[in-house]
Amino acid sequence: MSATIFRGAQLIDPDHDDTGVGDLCVVGGVIANEAPDDAVVIDCAGLCLAPGIIDVGVKVSEPGERHKESYRTAGRAAAAGGVTTMVTRPDTDPAIDTPEVLEFVTRRARETAPVRVAHMAALTKGRDGREMVEVGFLSDAGAVAFTDCDRVITDTKVFARALTYAQSLDALVIAHPQDPGLSRGAAATSGKFASLRGLPAVSPMAERLGLERDLAMVEMTGAAYHADNLSSAAALPALERAKSAGLNVSAGVNIHHLTLNELDVGDYRTFFKLKPPLRSEDDRLALVEAVASGLIDIISSMHTPQDEESKRLPFEEAASGAVALETLLPASMRLYHAGALSLPQLFRALSANPAKRLGLSGGSLTPGAPADLVLFDPDAPFVLDRFTLQSKSKNTPFDEARMQGRVKGTWVNGAQVFPFSDDHADL
Repeated sequence: MSATIFRGAQLIDPDHDDTGVGDLCVVGGVIANEAPDDAVVIDCAGLCLAPGIIDVGVKVSEPGERHKESYRTAGRAAAAGGVTTMVTRPDTDPAIDTPEVLEFVTRRARETAPVRVAHMAALTKGRDGREMVEVGFLSDAGAVAFTDCDRVITDTKVFARALTYAQSLDALVIAHPQDPGLSRGAAATSGKFASLRGLPAVSPMAERLGLERDLAMVEMTGAAYHADNLSSAAALPALERAKSAGLNVSAGVNIHHLTLNELDVGDYRTFFKLKPPLRSEDDRLALVEAVASGLIDIISSMHTPQDEESKRLPFEEAASGAVALETLLPASMRLYHAGALSLPQLFRALSANPAKRLGLSGGSLTPGAPADLVLFDPDAPFVLDRFTLQSKSKNTPFDEARMQGRVKGTWVNGAQVFPFSDDHADL
């Protein structure tokens, strides 16, 4: 049985909100209290060792658009970014809405991705918002949650039935809160900046309206609900009321909305076109505070690969989204170095909370937990070159940005998956 001792690491423990220099033992792919005398010793030299990131909402473009991202390239990007579990979205072509499609992507991920992959399934067939999927069969086939992604179910009767059925099977529903009428065609957040740039815009109130509706439906049905990607301060009071009322709700935020704002769009750079659009600096600060307080539970990358052709268009016509599996950790370090969030707070939102919400293994340094780990230097500076990213698509807003935080090693179930075996890189 293989055994490893990570010696002299700065251990990041999100469960106990603690950091401290110490050793971590791994035996047979599981974190242990002690290791045998013949264990392999890895000298961490004071680098940070934390639970591997569990990234909720990753877009892998298989089936249908493999030229944008495959399970192999997404898995390599994840490993290079310290992500040990990708929770993938069902917005593929065709959508993951049957056990057969789910079985296909599960097999592809198992064959080619070096990290763990958990799959979400669509909530309605074809993500069309008309007829709910077979939640029970898909749960049995391995779906960890159900979502139509950014397609809002406008028929409240269909949504209520889906929530009720999900509640009866103890299934988690993930939604993208947004009023589709107000947000249709928008490319920026309404305000002076959007007006000066002549961009079609949407008020943050569209997010609040969408969330208020969803939470009312959750109150009616008692379902487990997660808002995938909040972006505005206007939505936070509704979330706080729902949690105070004891509803089974949680919320996530995209790393881009925590580290960028609407002014970063600058000269119409389409790498900064996201969905929801980037918000004001006041919104960004409110979201950071919500993560610090625990109101927002999860930080994710919302990794969305787009090819060059879909981004080389006028801003309002360009595709939305950014790749972020490899930039999630260094972008998060911006919040740490700014003093906004501690490392345990960050890894509670990046790893521990996603594991708990989705019922996944990992997210902990407690003995008995799987040895899904990331070793990183939070201070290592570098300038990001998008062409060095492992993803097939290179649409990152952090291209040529000065960043801090380098992943030195990633382990899944105790086996090292980064640096890659063909890199011959030292820790």
